Amino acid sequence: MASTMRPVPIDSFPTPTSSTQAETEKVLLQHFPAADSTNATPTLQKNAHMQFLIRNLVQGFPQRYTSQDASQPWLMYWTLQAFSILQVGLDPGNRQKAIDTIMASQHPDGGFGGGPKQAAHLLPTYAAVCVLAIAGKPGPGGGWDEIDRNKMYKFFMSLKQPDGSFLVAHHSEVDVRGIYCLLVTATLLDIITPELVEGTAGFIASCQTYEGGFSSASQPYYAPAPDSDGPPVLLESPRPPLGEAHGGYTFCALASWVMLQPFLPSKSPSQPKINKKSLVRWLVQMQGVPIELGGFKGRTNKLVDGCYSWWVGGAFGLLESIGINPAVVAAEKPDGQAEGDWDDIDDSLLNRKALQEYILYAGQHPAGGLRDKPPKNADSYHTLYCLAGLSSAQHKVFPSPARQKELLDCWIATVDDGDKDTEAKEEALRKRVFTDALSYTEEEGTETIVGGPPNRVNATHPLFNLTITHTEAIMSHFYRQVVPPRIFKRAAAAKT
Repeated sequence: MASTMRPVPIDSFPTPTSSTQAETEKVLLQHFPAADSTNATPTLQKNAHMQFLIRNLVQGFPQRYTSQDASQPWLMYWTLQAFSILQVGLDPGNRQKAIDTIMASQHPDGGFGGGPKQAAHLLPTYAAVCVLAIAGKPGPGGGWDEIDRNKMYKFFMSLKQPDGSFLVAHHSEVDVRGIYCLLVTATLLDIITPELVEGTAGFIASCQTYEGGFSSASQPYYAPAPDSDGPPVLLESPRPPLGEAHGGYTFCALASWVMLQPFLPSKSPSQPKINKKSLVRWLVQMQGVPIELGGFKGRTNKLVDGCYSWWVGGAFGLLESIGINPAVVAAEKPDGQAEGDWDDIDDSLLNRKALQEYILYAGQHPAGGLRDKPPKNADSYHTLYCLAGLSSAQHKVFPSPARQKELLDCWIATVDDGDKDTEAKEEALRKRVFTDALSYTEEEGTETIVGGPPNRVNATHPLFNLTITHTEAIMSHFYRQVVPPRIFKRAAAAKT
């Protein structure tokens, strides 16, 4: 391994960027043990991370978190979902406190704010609903039945823009991350409709940059209406993306694109399209070289950062949902490579082993919690997204046609035979959304766990970053469906 730890090449014109890159490589190299070291087998310090999370949840967050006052649902979500990935359950008292804390942030006009009496915003709305998926339940005081879905839908529609995008809040900006948060919330709560997402796929496609990743938004252009009294007409082109490709935007755009598939006509020539080949190329290029320990960066020519273990590394778990089969990509072997030389088809795109090593060697803080990279401190945000990235690297979770058929076979119709065609179409869309979302299944025998079984964490849903169990529970409640049980057959020995 040491022979492959070559620094990233630079030219004869050093810059602050190349200097910080060299400094980062030096620090990371110090955290990667020699082959004969007693620390050569990394250990996920689950107890230390659990204690870090418990301190924040029970004792309260340190003073430096006061800047996150408008992100209270996020602090709760990062903490509770990190518990879920670490296989830690909540006791009844803290579970109820979490529900009550979140419900105090529900805005009287719909959606959730960043705290009590704060303006509703798409991002904390997602975080709040995810907390309720983890901690909530049906019935009085359980949170689920106290969500005002009608007002939330109206709030969503009030943010909708003519080009299919959404403001993140009233009098705020358009951001693809807000669209992801809206689509996840609407999907989980059964309030996603063709009216809500009309034009949204076209906006998502317009955010793809020349690199292949996605930016935060695009610039719409309009032509005058043929009728002088009518609204202006949105032009399909130009719609240039605003800014460069970024890991967080790319994950949110890709996940949004997946959630929008039930609403796209399958054979329409005018259907929006994304460049899948350039997307895959960009995702692959974001993984660091060996001296960067296989971590991910969020933008071209930037430093590796633990949170992109999920925002970029986790995006690989969505590729099969848009028709990109890693097995087919793996089959495109370099000239002269034998058929049996491929140990794991996933490694043709994502080096799952290297990503886990980055998180285990560089991402863990000695005092508990996870971080961007050494020597930075741990924080709640990086603790969750490093763990989520670790989960995505350990488990292959994919949309299973067999599981989708089980869900379809168990579907309980909510409209009577003979209803209008429009109602039947609505029912078909609901069924498609529900079964698409819950068809994700862990492929048997494909676990890759660096450090062995003690380092195993729970699998997380590639779309929502919730466990499969929590996703099934909240969706079955709001869609009024019974989810058939899963039959898990754990492999005799996972890859290590």
